Amino acid sequence: MGDYEVALKALRNAYIIQEKTFQEGNPAFILRICLAIRERVLPEDHPTLAINYNNIGDAHRLMGDYDKALAFYQKASNIQENVKCSPLDCATTYVNLGETYREMKEYLTALTYFQKGLKIREEKLPKSHPDLAAIYHNMSKLYLEGQKYCMTTKYVQQVIAIGQEKLSSTHPHLLAYGKTFGKIRTKEKNIPIATLILCHFTQVKANGTVNGLKRRINGLKRGKTAS
Repeated sequence: MGDYEVALKALRNAYIIQEKTFQEGNPAFILRICLAIRERVLPEDHPTLAINYNNIGDAHRLMGDYDKALAFYQKASNIQENVKCSPLDCATTYVNLGETYREMKEYLTALTYFQKGLKIREEKLPKSHPDLAAIYHNMSKLYLEGQKYCMTTKYVQQVIAIGQEKLSSTHPHLLAYGKTFGKIRTKEKNIPIATLILCHFTQVKANGTVNGLKRRINGLKRGKTAS
């Protein structure tokens, strides 16, 4: 009962404080209230706090507030690297840090974090796990922006292969992968035909139909031959 009363008091105090500094429409508003409660009742190195810090970091990153996003992701990482946490949770934080630096166009730093996250996920997850596709997608975007098209193609092949096998036809990642691939095609003309076929299968799957797939593939082959 004591913890409940402490939580309620913390909630009231946190709400007053946060109301002065955040608008209620701000996605970080409720997350910061929840964090304030948990910071009152949990040890400062509790793994749950790391999850909260990651969530708040996500909110700030999506709003383009990169400095605050990095600060919260780093708080999460500090806990996860010094307390017994799931390696996959650490990987998620590394990927979040990498994506933030990518959006800030600090590509070398982004690559360092992506590689740390990728190493963990490749060790801990099956080769066709969707979380691997997600980080391959991040890295393909990174290399695309750095104009390293050979590496971009390498990772997008892996993205598409996993996506068309594991994701449902309504999964939003399929459309995101297709958009990234479209950008790559405009930059790199020597993408293997197998990758083109997989990509078109993924796009057809995302549209909820397989009609015309053979025609698309044959058209691709003719186009590649002509070029």
